[in-house]
Amino acid sequence: MNIYKPNKLFYIFFIFTFLLSSISASAQTIDELRGKIDNTNVNIKKLEEEIKSYQKQIDSIGKQADSLKNALASLDLTKKKLEADLSITENRINATNLEIKELSLQIDDKSVRINDSKRVISQSLSAISQLDSNSIFESLLGAQSLGELWNETDDLNTLQNSVKNRIYELNTIRSSLEDNKVKTESKKAELLSLENDLVNQKKIVANNTSEKNSLLKSTKNTEANYKKILATKEAQKEAFEREVLEYESALRIAIDPSLIPHTGSGVLAWPLSNIRITQYFGNTPFATANPQIYSGKGHTGVDFASSVGTPVKASLGGIVSGVANTDLIRGCYSYGKWIMVEHSNGLSTLYAHLSLQTVKKGDVVLTGQIIGYSGNTGYTTGPHLHYGVYATQGVRITTFDSSKNCKGATVPLADLKAYLNPLSYL
Repeated sequence: MNIYKPNKLFYIFFIFTFLLSSISASAQTIDELRGKIDNTNVNIKKLEEEIKSYQKQIDSIGKQADSLKNALASLDLTKKKLEADLSITENRINATNLEIKELSLQIDDKSVRINDSKRVISQSLSAISQLDSNSIFESLLGAQSLGELWNETDDLNTLQNSVKNRIYELNTIRSSLEDNKVKTESKKAELLSLENDLVNQKKIVANNTSEKNSLLKSTKNTEANYKKILATKEAQKEAFEREVLEYESALRIAIDPSLIPHTGSGVLAWPLSNIRITQYFGNTPFATANPQIYSGKGHTGVDFASSVGTPVKASLGGIVSGVANTDLIRGCYSYGKWIMVEHSNGLSTLYAHLSLQTVKKGDVVLTGQIIGYSGNTGYTTGPHLHYGVYATQGVRITTFDSSKNCKGATVPLADLKAYLNPLSYL
């Protein structure tokens, strides 16, 4: 009985059919998602330009004489800027969700292609085995001529190389699949961070509205009342600073210099993404001759220009040693909302005049982690971040019960030797 065996031409056609097959059903959907992502990014750029315009107007008002009219105008512009910040965050959340969907489709597509390639390779190897099963003697007897035998051998080598290429492609797809999975996890973490930002930004917008209402109520919308309030704030701020200086000058806390890092750039990271210094540390001959030490006069830290709602980052990993708000004490004009972080290298850093704090005492923070948002709380002449650096040995977070206007306020108080120039370590 004759048994039919497919000829070699059938096997060659069969193998090439599988080797050339490929699945990419989601390509159109991925292109649609990419188009939506591009449109979202265009919206973000437009909003960024809008924010720049608001910031220029806010800066311009800040250079003008302090008045109720200007203060209200600044609050209104700040609200518009904060709302634009909100819109950017919402757009970024939308774009990130789309990117996660795109990556998910790519993962699905690559998984299908991997399974398809495995099947093709398996069946192709089986077919090649059939082609290659004859012995050289049998092939010689079956061939019509040496030329035919040579062609068949050449076809077999070509098919084997094609299978090798498909295996290489399979490994490439697998590697790409793993990259997509890593990117997806990264995007999910980014999405969580953006969602947290959105919640915090909404709180800052609400605080801005509350600040405007409070200003209108306290001044009864009259310029004269506003001037009186400003004069009172200035007097109470200066009185508090005198109390602090008197208290701190009397402290005698031993500080071991060997427990403090050597001065030099890079010990601490910058607390803001964009740096513009508006006030430096100290301003006395002593401070100039000894730039790393505070003399009891001048400025105790460095001020950085930063609009309300700018993310503030920890300069180094550490433990949050204090979180408080001096504005809770009526008539106390000091740091407003502040955070102090103690680091393992003998330094502590202070972040003051914040609009929002996002950490609490005892929290462990990482270098670069957002711990709050800059603002205009406490006594300020405009939104900024007050940034201080201390020798941890010499600073104490204290409830200042001996103060007249700030009795009960929690603030960091330090031996004068403990104040260090931030720029010596950034």
